[in-house]
Amino acid sequence: MAERSSLRLSTVLLIAGLVVSLAAGQLHPARENPNDHQAVFAEYADDADWTAVHLGQFAGMALILGGLLGLYFAFNLQNGGPGWAGRFGAVSAVVTAALYAVLQAVDGVVLKRAVDAWAGAPEAEKAARFASAQAVRWLEEGIRSYQDFMLGLTFLLFGIMIVGTVRSLRPVGYLMGLSGLFYIAQGWVVGSEGFSAAHGLATLPAYILIVVWIIWLAVSAWRGKGQIQAPTG
Repeated sequence: MAERSSLRLSTVLLIAGLVVSLAAGQLHPARENPNDHQAVFAEYADDADWTAVHLGQFAGMALILGGLLGLYFAFNLQNGGPGWAGRFGAVSAVVTAALYAVLQAVDGVVLKRAVDAWAGAPEAEKAARFASAQAVRWLEEGIRSYQDFMLGLTFLLFGIMIVGTVRSLRPVGYLMGLSGLFYIAQGWVVGSEGFSAAHGLATLPAYILIVVWIIWLAVSAWRGKGQIQAPTG
């Protein structure tokens, strides 16, 4: 069973996080190929809202992960496989939040300073400044890779928890788990290829799946009263 009032709070956080993340993402500069460092660093250096955009992305992710933790408390499982999946999912969500904070500090602050220093450096210093910015970019990709792995694992574990608990919400759990697999794929791609075209191919379906399962969960939570309960047989 799941407490509907707690589920409603969880869905409010999830929807708020989704809206904030999408809004911040729309403001992120994206004209240049992110793997073309010469071009993309110049684009980033020209962006005056870079740090604010990444702070918005962090806020959006924090809300989404807070919503997932709300799911854990809404289901309040103590025993069995779904209970363990929920507990590990909650731990994974906290680790994901920590990794995302580091990622946004590197991407939103350090990389911006590095590309600004490169763009404004005299010609004699540009090669060294570019190398420094490129090293920061590679660090960002490494952190993003592991953050994607952990976010994917978080979605997968919470999906298992839902599938094993409430039959009426099983489609939500399956979609959540599938979105997790796409994030795990993103982690592999960005760790081996950077922000390549293949990374974008894994990103789009993950976003679509997240939108679908959040809306589905919200409709289920706000329709009716009391607890959501069904046998899982």
